[in-house]
Amino acid sequence: MNHPLLLAAAGLALIGLVHSVLGEILVFRTLRTRGVVPTAGYPVLRERQVRILWASWHLVTVLGWALGALLWRLGSGPWEKGLAAWVANTTTLAVLACALLVGFATQGRHPAWCALLVVGVLVGWR
Repeated sequence: MNHPLLLAAAGLALIGLVHSVLGEILVFRTLRTRGVVPTAGYPVLRERQVRILWASWHLVTVLGWALGALLWRLGSGPWEKGLAAWVANTTTLAVLACALLVGFATQGRHPAWCALLVVGVLVGWR
């Protein structure tokens, strides 16, 4: 059992949950006029742009959960060493790149960069 990988997996699950819930409350609630998918945004955004923004927002959560599930499996059982190292290294680079992107885009003001950095370090440290 690899505890850093299990912690990283749990971290990604939590990040995904917080991302979707807070996104719905802080971003999309004001853009929702009817139904589940928000459609308001005019004059800045057209309805189709708001719809893809919403879908992309939650796509990040789904992919984060999938990556977390992969890390959970990687940390909880035996894998072929070469494949395990490749998956972990690829995940480390991807998550660290995400941390840098969020940190750069928000000038360090959004806490996601810190959470992603912790996950990246945990996976890299394994």
